[in-house]
Amino acid sequence: MQKILGSLVAVGICLTPLTMSMFAEYSWAQAENSQSQQLRQLIEQAKKQDQQQKYQQAVLTWQQVLTLARQLNDRKAQAEALLGIGRNNQKIGKPQPALDYLNQALTIYKEVGDRSGVADTLSGMGKVYSNIGQPQKALELYQQALPLKKEVGDRSGVADTLNNIGAFYFNIGQLQKALEYYQQALPIKKEVGSSSGVATTLNNIGGVYLSIGQPQKALEYYQQSLPISKEVGDRCIVAITLNNIGHVYLSIGQPQKALEYYQQSLPISKEVGARSGEATTLSNMGGVYLSIGQPQKALEYFQQSLPISKEVGSSSGEATTLNNIGEVYLSIGQPQKALEYFQQSLPISKEVGSSSGVAATLNNIGQVYLSIGQPQKALEYYQQSLPISKEVGSSSGEATTLSNLAFVYRDTNHPTEAINNWQQSVEIILQIRRELQQSDRQKFLKDNQNSEIALVDLLIDQKQPERAYEWVHLYTTSDLADYSRLINAKVANPDAQQQIEQWNQKNQQLEFLRQELSKKFTVELSQRINNFQTEINQLAETISLKFPEVAELFETTTTDIARLRANIPEGTVIVQPVLLTEKKYIAIFVLTKNQVKVIKRAINPKELDTLLTQYPEELQTAFTEDYFDNSQKLYDILIRPIEGEIQAAAPTQLSVIATGKFRYIPFESLYDSKTKKFLIQKYPVNNLTRISSRTLQDSQANNQVPRQAVLALGNPFPNDIRHLRGAEAEVTGIKKVLPSSEVYLNDKATLNTFKTQAQRFNFLHIATHGCFIPGGCPSLKMPENTILFADQNLNIADAALLGLKNVSLIILSACRTAVTEKSTGEEVAGIAYLFERAGAKAVIASLWDVNDDSTRQLMVKFYENLNKGMSKGEALRQAKLSLINNPVYSHFYYWSPFILIGNAR
Repeated sequence: MQKILGSLVAVGICLTPLTMSMFAEYSWAQAENSQSQQLRQLIEQAKKQDQQQKYQQAVLTWQQVLTLARQLNDRKAQAEALLGIGRNNQKIGKPQPALDYLNQALTIYKEVGDRSGVADTLSGMGKVYSNIGQPQKALELYQQALPLKKEVGDRSGVADTLNNIGAFYFNIGQLQKALEYYQQALPIKKEVGSSSGVATTLNNIGGVYLSIGQPQKALEYYQQSLPISKEVGDRCIVAITLNNIGHVYLSIGQPQKALEYYQQSLPISKEVGARSGEATTLSNMGGVYLSIGQPQKALEYFQQSLPISKEVGSSSGEATTLNNIGEVYLSIGQPQKALEYFQQSLPISKEVGSSSGVAATLNNIGQVYLSIGQPQKALEYYQQSLPISKEVGSSSGEATTLSNLAFVYRDTNHPTEAINNWQQSVEIILQIRRELQQSDRQKFLKDNQNSEIALVDLLIDQKQPERAYEWVHLYTTSDLADYSRLINAKVANPDAQQQIEQWNQKNQQLEFLRQELSKKFTVELSQRINNFQTEINQLAETISLKFPEVAELFETTTTDIARLRANIPEGTVIVQPVLLTEKKYIAIFVLTKNQVKVIKRAINPKELDTLLTQYPEELQTAFTEDYFDNSQKLYDILIRPIEGEIQAAAPTQLSVIATGKFRYIPFESLYDSKTKKFLIQKYPVNNLTRISSRTLQDSQANNQVPRQAVLALGNPFPNDIRHLRGAEAEVTGIKKVLPSSEVYLNDKATLNTFKTQAQRFNFLHIATHGCFIPGGCPSLKMPENTILFADQNLNIADAALLGLKNVSLIILSACRTAVTEKSTGEEVAGIAYLFERAGAKAVIASLWDVNDDSTRQLMVKFYENLNKGMSKGEALRQAKLSLINNPVYSHFYYWSPFILIGNAR
């Protein structure tokens, strides 16, 4: 059963700007009678209630104003009261009474020649029509109001009207046009000192960026808006902004975070009587529950939202909620029921001019037809949806529909069309992902990797292993680049940094041109974009060749695997397992210098996930024998299918590229029940972060110092909880084996010493704590992503600044990664990758805390083997074999945690 992505939650109608135009002030006669005084007091009271967002109370007070103004025959006061009653009726979701009062106000304002009042009333009427799904009528009214606002010098009113026109274009899907109006409004609001107006406009700009697939940019604007609206006490804007921040988190795959913001927004909307906002937030909360697999809970929220949207006349809200209810029924296996709701939603979206809503609903109707076995019918709806998503600049919608089209083409035996559509979908997903802050990228990719996995799967079935591996390699490399961005890893070369910034600027220009093209297609602009894209790709290639240490930052297209494979040394076989669609199959790629092969096998996904979780846990204690059973099972899944290919290549080195939870598996510990041998007893085994020209090149010896010289630092804090009992014996043992080495212990094991001395040695050995747990290690007094030294911690983001170009190997002896429930192993490869980018050829690191005595013996034996002229990989292998043959340390716990990542030669 295939998973097809769909639109769950629309950006809420709370995005509609809240105009805050001030009512006109009036001159009063010098001699006021008691009724006139009372009238003035009531007007001031009503205005205060307006500002406090006490809409129901304000209506009652304005009614009193209207009655008294009629008694006094004060036409201006009557108009002001009618305007106040109309506006507040609109805010509490009573559009028809609102229009009745506003029309009366308009007549009086025109009669008395109050152009400012006419403009305010036109704007108020426009907002009502906008909320009841008549955006074109709203636009006409706003366009009548705008010149009047300018004429009377109402700068704040001008900004409000620009905001409202922007909202019109936003609602009909002309997002770039909306952005233009919002950006005109923002400086005016700042100029007139309207903090509430600034907050509103920042919020609206955020809505545009969210809609065009730039959620991180949207979040920046929302986070600017929120404190401003809180400071001025504008509770409605606070509720709106909290809702929209929630929607950002939902869009990037963090539903629980989204729910937190929605739950903050909802009671505020109820408190201020913002029924439209209440409906939107209820609908969005339903979307969260749908996304986390609680459809009945979702349905409860959608069904609360729908009648409110109808009550307040919010056609766009009604369409959104109908669409979402359809999603629920589709998810619980009631496609016909789902279709009923989608078919109710579609004409409403068309009527209100919501192009993005139309595209999403067409896509979802296609999903229904696919689920009931009518692929051709599904194809028709997807093909209607795709150009609309492109037209409105909805990158995520376009990627989703392309993927859905690909599923249909695959299932109707049109593999070429399926491959083409999936390739386009994956490229868009990567583009969106690149624009996210790194903290959001991993979750986003996890929720949007169906296209990539399905593409790889189909290419394998079509006997195209090299093309399949290009996409596998692209995603593997993207993971590593993501980890670098997550910790803000530095680039050592200032020239490289400058060119990276130039590349980023060009990409921003390209995105702007694409948005312009989505507004109005011309052949000339399309050709200009194609030429500019070629120029950007060429710049990326130039930077990659000139600065190979940062090349992966530019990997946004598939890579020529044949070119990379040429760097694989003779005698080396590379293995990479990849889970395929819905994890029911596994593909195991086998790469040599001459060819790429792939074996695809069916698996039990639950069994494999259990093995990947249990096996590392079992290895972390020396008091269990249960690990043998799981070790054999993993061998049968990961190695047995490719034994023939490995044996045929007769490798002198077996290299593994592990992704996800595979990274926590020491592959050399896998046990062959037929030959009664561990994999390490058959071959030297190392890990690679990815295939690249840098990591696979032969190590070059440092001509300035003997190859066997080691810089060793250990146990920087011997007198507190951070004391490492065996570290001192470990590093002093190195000195005994390799006398030309230098050793620094305790308070001499400083980062400054490491920086100063590291360039003199090609082997670096650090026996100290490392912390790679999100949030840090309080018990060790260490922040996350750091390595402990006596004077200060090393932030691994600064690895590139250490000058490690001559380093053949870094050993992180006591450093370990922490496996949590949500761990996917990115830190294992990421740490090694950062040191590789810094110039080191390889890293040895531990997967868990290890025994001091066995570690000391392993490391001393490793250096003895190096001193005999063995390669790094063979030296570590023989050191481990010596422990396997030692009855005291034969348990996996003692010898398997240390893995060599990088060049083993």
